Order: sequence, then C-alpha cells, then structure tokens
Amino acid sequence: MKTANNYLSEVRDQYEKLPYPPRDPKDEHKRLITTWLDDLPMMNHYCFGGTQTFDHDFRVLVAGGGTGDGTIYIAEQLRHTNAEIVHLDLSEASIEVAKRRAEVRGLGNIHWQHESLLAIPELDIGKFDYINCSGVLHHLADPNAGLQALLSVKKPSGALGVMVYGQYGRTGIYQMQTLLKLINVNANTINEKLETAKALLNVLPATNWFQRGKDLHNDHVEFGDAGIYDLLLHSQDRAYTVEELYGWFHDELGLNIVFTDVGRGRSPYVPHMVVGPHTPGFLTVVGSLPTRQQQAIAELIGGTLTMHCFYATPSQESVAAYGDLGMVPYFFHEPITGPEISAFIHKNPGPTLLVNHKHTGVSVSVNPGRYGKFVLKYIDGKRSFAEIFGLVKVEDKFKRFPPTDAELFADFKELYDFFNSIDRMLLKKQFCFPA
Repeated sequence: MKTANNYLSEVRDQYEKLPYPPRDPKDEHKRLITTWLDDLPMMNHYCFGGTQTFDHDFRVLVAGGGTGDGTIYIAEQLRHTNAEIVHLDLSEASIEVAKRRAEVRGLGNIHWQHESLLAIPELDIGKFDYINCSGVLHHLADPNAGLQALLSVKKPSGALGVMVYGQYGRTGIYQMQTLLKLINVNANTINEKLETAKALLNVLPATNWFQRGKDLHNDHVEFGDAGIYDLLLHSQDRAYTVEELYGWFHDELGLNIVFTDVGRGRSPYVPHMVVGPHTPGFLTVVGSLPTRQQQAIAELIGGTLTMHCFYATPSQESVAAYGDLGMVPYFFHEPITGPEISAFIHKNPGPTLLVNHKHTGVSVSVNPGRYGKFVLKYIDGKRSFAEIFGLVKVEDKFKRFPPTDAELFADFKELYDFFNSIDRMLLKKQFCFPA
C-alpha cells in the first residue's frame, strides 16, 4: 500500500481495529443492505437524465468503501451486466469483511484496492461513470485534495454520490467530541478512549445537547464500539452547511448539486415541506429566493440534517427532465401504485389535498389539479407521458375538449413535484433501467 501525504495514521488505525460499519458476512444469507444514493433508478434519474441502461461497460468506484455496504449493493444490482465495481479503502480489515460478504453472495464483478483515496491519481484504474464517496471526505485533513483525486478519474459525463456530515444536525455530537477530548487528555489508546466515552454516555443528564438530540443519531447504539468511536472519538472530523457545499462543489468546481436525504429525498431542504401544512407569510418571501438560499433556510428551520447526501453532476441537464413526453413516470421506494393514489384523490375531492406521508414525516397541502387523478390512474411504470396523456384525453369527461400536453404537464406539476421531492416518483426513458 502506498502512503498518501495527508491522511492520518490514527484514522487508518481506527478502521483496522474497528472496521466500520461492523458487519457479519453470514448475514448476507438473510438480507441485502441498501444504500440510498446507490439505487440504480435514483442514479439514472439524477445523474444520467433517465437514459442509462447500465449494461454497456458501466464502471463504478466506491472510494472509502469500508466494510462494503455500497459496494455490495451496487454489485448485486449490476450482477447480470458487464459492469465493473472497484472497491477502494485504506483499511485492510474493512476490505476483508467486504470481500467475505461478496464471496457469500457470489459476486465476481468487484475489484479490490487497498489504498487511500488520496493515492488514486497514482493508480492505473481508468475512468468511472459513477463514484460513490460516502462518509470519507470529512475525515481527510484536506478534503479538497480528496475530491480532486476523485474528479481525476471521473468520466466527463460521470457523477458522484457523496455523503458528508451536516453541521447543524451534529451540534450535540461536536459538543461531545470536545468534551471527550478534554476528559481523555491522558488517554493514549483506542480502548482507553472508548472506556471513558461509555462511562460518560451512562451518566449524561437530560440537559446535555447530545441527549436532547438523541433521536438524530444512533451509531453509538447500533454499531457498538465502532459506532461510538466513529461518532464521538474520531481524530479527524468536520461538517458542512448547505451554503458551504454550494460554495465548494458549485462555485469552485462548477458541479450541479442534487440533495436527497436518506428516506426523505429533498423534503428536508424545502422550506414549506419542513414547516408543514401551515402558511406563514414569510414562506412567500422564501419561495421567491433562489433554490440554494431556500435550501440553506430549510436546513436551519428543520435542524435534523446530520449528514448531507447528494449527487454532484456535470450540469442540471443530468437530471431527468419533467416536461419530456418520452419520459416514463414511475413510483419507487414504496409499494404504491398510480391507480391507488388516483382512487384516494377521488375519495377526497377538493382544491387542496392534505398529505400526511408517514415514511418521511412530511405533512403538506397539495393541489391535485383538474387532471391529476386521471394522470395517476394510468401511471404503471411502462407508459410514457405521451401515452398517459393520450389516455387522459379520451376520458369521457375530456374527449370533447381535450387538454393539450402543455396543459396536462402544468396541471400535474404540483403532484409530480411533491412525489419527486420525497423521491417516490422518478423518470426514465422506456428502454432504460429499471425495465
């Protein structure tokens, strides 16, 4: 393994002793762990304009792949293609866990690299269509050096799937990190630091900010010693705000950013979705601001973003375009159908529809439009908008004076924006993934 200039030996030692997240390869017989950014339908919609088939030498780099969650999930989805996945990590112990997981599943489309991502420019690993870098850049002494290393092997049309920590949602975590550094002034080993952290967790008063925000973080509960150390004792850890990420990825590097929080999509970045079905006057002002400022405001209103998950793509054109008649709308992430939602709207007529979405916690009022329930009735994941609109136009109610395609797109947009904002409706071309 080559030695990169600026990664800390303490970071490497941590992940050799405490591979993260801790995984038992035998569990692969029982379940497949999914990783939100790495869902192929999501990647297709946000990174490749809905036109990716994933079956023409698609190449993926998982940079800082750890014990393999992202690698295994991507490889499993691409099992029946000629795609290639490169798993790179600085921890040999973590790679061994990931390798055993792949062996249990019989995955042969993964190549392994025991390296720091900072060494990528020195490696002969080719160019990639998609690069996963989840939970890594914020652990580098020079995060931009790490990002530049990734960009050096990204194809011009390629995309990044990134997760970095969120500043405001981790307020209590950083207070705990500061506290433990003060207490552990004489602790020299991982075990000594862990012992202190466990003792502290057992006596924290309810007034402590980490305790107050305990619903925002559970690594220390779910992942044992590895989780405690990664959350509270990491030697190299920083976080970002929405505005800082725009400044870095968009202003400095010219990349397009699409946020999508795990399980919630863009909803935590949309002010009116964070506020709920209320209509305070300031929302009118906020709604007129650029998207970037709206997202920064939503981050501060909600306070729940402990991490920022996003795609970084060459341009806004990388996102599948609403308004294209050739696009196929389809539901994803939940077992719900267009006809079911159409029936719900039929049973709840009115100019607005109050939607309480239990999986995301979002509660908003949505205008279903005049044609929304008819459009939804024909969404089956196979029909394009052109075909759906054609069927709406011959409905008995409309066939005498059928709406135009432009009218149907405009009318359905608020429903589409809602479902897409929580990543429950995506777009693709008919010939593309998923079939």
